[in-house]
Amino acid sequence: MSEARSSTSAPTVLRMILGRRLQDMRLGAGASLEDAARALRVKTLTIRRLEKAEVALKPLYVEKLLETYGADRQEIDEFVDLAEQANEPGWWHSYRDVVPSWFTAYVSLETGAKTLRTYEPQYVTGLLQTPGYARAVLRGGLPNGSEEELVRRVELRLHRQSLLEREDAPTLWVVMEEAVLHRTVGSPDVMREQIEWLLDVSELAHISVDIVPFTAGAHVGACAPFTYFRFEEPELPDIVYSELLSASVYLDQRADVVAHLEAHSRMALATSSEDSRALLNRMRKEYS
Repeated sequence: MSEARSSTSAPTVLRMILGRRLQDMRLGAGASLEDAARALRVKTLTIRRLEKAEVALKPLYVEKLLETYGADRQEIDEFVDLAEQANEPGWWHSYRDVVPSWFTAYVSLETGAKTLRTYEPQYVTGLLQTPGYARAVLRGGLPNGSEEELVRRVELRLHRQSLLEREDAPTLWVVMEEAVLHRTVGSPDVMREQIEWLLDVSELAHISVDIVPFTAGAHVGACAPFTYFRFEEPELPDIVYSELLSASVYLDQRADVVAHLEAHSRMALATSSEDSRALLNRMRKEYS
């Protein structure tokens, strides 16, 4: 199980991997949820939540379950060690004063993903925002927030971007609507700087930026923003995160994930990297 040990595995992602392994080991041992629950003297709901990574993996629970499933001592010790790692707070824990609990899962998935695809109809995706643009966007969403809170949120957003600078950086494919470039966020200077940054990063091998032009008209992806995560670890399914005004949802059912992937791919067909760069250059001039 040493392959799950990774410098980039975020705690929630590692917990998901271990939860899947617990489920596989239970099924491999021919044990039911009820059998596992009896071993721990808990309800079956607790076992379900452990396997779905909805709760922390208590070392004592893990050890008892693996003993029940017939694992040997070395396997148990390795698994318990990984469980303890999975329970350690991620780097974003230091921002818990400004990060809602539901968003910590997103940052964890983002940190642990090998491939990211995003669709943004309103704003430049957070991973590619400049400090000035990020500040203006966050201020717009926090009209009554303090300056201290705003600074902390900007710091968090910029910290998230460091994953794109890692040696094992994930591939990022961004699809944005042309409307994003016409929405003046902050000031013309802020927009020009942001567009110049998009032009710069779009030249990197692991980052693609596609702009769907107004001329594309109505299209299948004209919907809420979403992010697709794919992981290197085979235990993890592809996941899609979609955000609405008052709610957010994580999808891992194959049909849902495929629908979002197809929408992303179809939107990208409405443009090209050359056309997108040409549009970015035109908009840069408009903000000069």
